[in-house]
Amino acid sequence: MAISKLSPIKSTLALAIDYILNPEKTDNGKYTFAYGCSLDSRDAAKDFLNIRDLGTGKGDVLAQHIKLSFKGNEVTPEEAIQIGVELADKLLKGKYQYVLAAHTNTENIHIHLIFNNVDFENYRTFEYQENRGKVSWENLRKINDELCKEHNLSVIENPQTGKGKCYYEWQQDALGKSWKSKLRYAIDETIMQSATFDEFLENIRKKEIECVYNPENVIKIKFRMKGQERFSRGRTLGWYYGEPQIRRRIEQYQLLKSGISGRNIRTKIIDTSNDVFQTSKGLLHWADIQNMKEASRLINYLTTHNLHSQEELEKSATSTYNDRMVIVSRLNSYQNRINELSDVIKVLRTYKKHKPVHEQYLQSKSKNKFQKENANALLKYDDVVEKLKQMFPNKKLPNLERLEKEKTELISQVKELNEEYKKIIIELKEIEYAQKSINEYIRTMNKSTTKNELE
Repeated sequence: MAISKLSPIKSTLALAIDYILNPEKTDNGKYTFAYGCSLDSRDAAKDFLNIRDLGTGKGDVLAQHIKLSFKGNEVTPEEAIQIGVELADKLLKGKYQYVLAAHTNTENIHIHLIFNNVDFENYRTFEYQENRGKVSWENLRKINDELCKEHNLSVIENPQTGKGKCYYEWQQDALGKSWKSKLRYAIDETIMQSATFDEFLENIRKKEIECVYNPENVIKIKFRMKGQERFSRGRTLGWYYGEPQIRRRIEQYQLLKSGISGRNIRTKIIDTSNDVFQTSKGLLHWADIQNMKEASRLINYLTTHNLHSQEELEKSATSTYNDRMVIVSRLNSYQNRINELSDVIKVLRTYKKHKPVHEQYLQSKSKNKFQKENANALLKYDDVVEKLKQMFPNKKLPNLERLEKEKTELISQVKELNEEYKKIIIELKEIEYAQKSINEYIRTMNKSTTKNELE
């Protein structure tokens, strides 16, 4: 399936071509192609403008930009380039210069095709010859679907007419949130439903999530939800989602459910059943006094916390463990939201920083000079605009100040929760110590009694 998008370029032509030819996105230029012009961005822009200067009634559009996004692993970069060339042949009929590139740096392979808005056959514009009545996208969609069928690719049924969307935008509209967020939630949920790591692998797959686990590989575990383009590695979801951490979390959760922390606790109770105490009355007397002091301290602890039996102590432990897990869940939720906000805020700040430069460029009388002097800022602006289009396909940008305020409030809440978490950890340690000390004291007394009876 290839989802298409067609948009005009009215400024920064060289920057737009430079963006799609980026070596980091095209495997160092391996997946690029040019027709009737240079593969160098600035030279290609000059080639476009030289043809444009021969025309009349040129309008304000310099070039047209087509983007095709393919589903998952349906195509290789080589096939994507081939489809791009075939699409250009059918749509442009060999009359327009163009630059083509396949980008392989995102979850879905996609191609960019930028073609001159003026043809080199009769020097007329694409709008005049091919887009009267704004039918160019429908033509593109039709050609695109035909090519998909020829290459045995899936096609979106009943596409909306009038607007083209890249696959990422369509994907985000359908989901309402990122794959990573959905995967984290599903993994967290499955961990709490699994008693072992093998059961976790079985349960996660029951949720229609592909999970590839190979302990011999560098990438030990990776996940892919139904409809997701590429696999997400466990560690790219966060340190908490690597294979060793998933194992540890499953084990820890099972211990917590049974009221055990898994920590090795050393108490002050002395086992007086050992021979060394039985052969020395003085040493035994000292150990008994120490044990009674510790037992008295434990009784005081139970009284202070209104606990009158081991059963009540165990219930208190279970309740406190549950409180701890609730706080951990809230902390994870807040931190995920903080991370999401940080990503959006960073992009919006970059956009806000470089937008004035772009506006100055549009108003400048000497655009070439301004472009040379501010090339880096203009490139960053174009790049961040592309990111914003992917993040917000409806073109409605959130308020930066509101997001920053939300992030600040969440950070404050995380700090408060961390303080609450520290108190619960201290309380859990006291409960666990009391549980183990009482059990050891009873066991020690029983051992001593049994040994004395045998003697």
